[in-house]
Amino acid sequence: MPHPLAEQLVAKLTAAHKRITTVESCTGGMVAAAITSVSGSSAVFDYGFVTYSNAAKMALVDVSENLLVAYGAVSAQTAQAMAKGGLTRAGADIALSITGIAGPSGGSIEKPVGMVCFGLSFMDEARTVTKTSVQQFGDIGRDAVRTAALEFALNWALEVLN
Repeated sequence: MPHPLAEQLVAKLTAAHKRITTVESCTGGMVAAAITSVSGSSAVFDYGFVTYSNAAKMALVDVSENLLVAYGAVSAQTAQAMAKGGLTRAGADIALSITGIAGPSGGSIEKPVGMVCFGLSFMDEARTVTKTSVQQFGDIGRDAVRTAALEFALNWALEVLN
């Protein structure tokens, strides 16, 4: 059964004649799966990127190694670069990126479990606009962090389309 937010997003994208791509790390393709679970999504979605490793982020969506060294894979800067790279690589109108620490391991004082960074890149007239958001969902369990990230991402994309 399609996710209700994904259904709303596909309807809005269809009405606006816009195409979306996803660049996902900690969600491993969950947002792409939610979008493509909606009938008619092929009108708004060609493909997405699962860039779980730093090597994938660099190879698939042109995130620079220097940026990853300076800020880490889980950062607003990396989410921004992922979204920009996805937008360019997919030739989409909107790119949504997600990178975070779902847990239960991998957290630190600076970047605790449950921290997820999002990027949203889109064309506004002749220029690219990229927004970022950092959310702290807490140490609520791996599946719950990933689900919270999915829902935040779908909601955020809907807000931007409005």
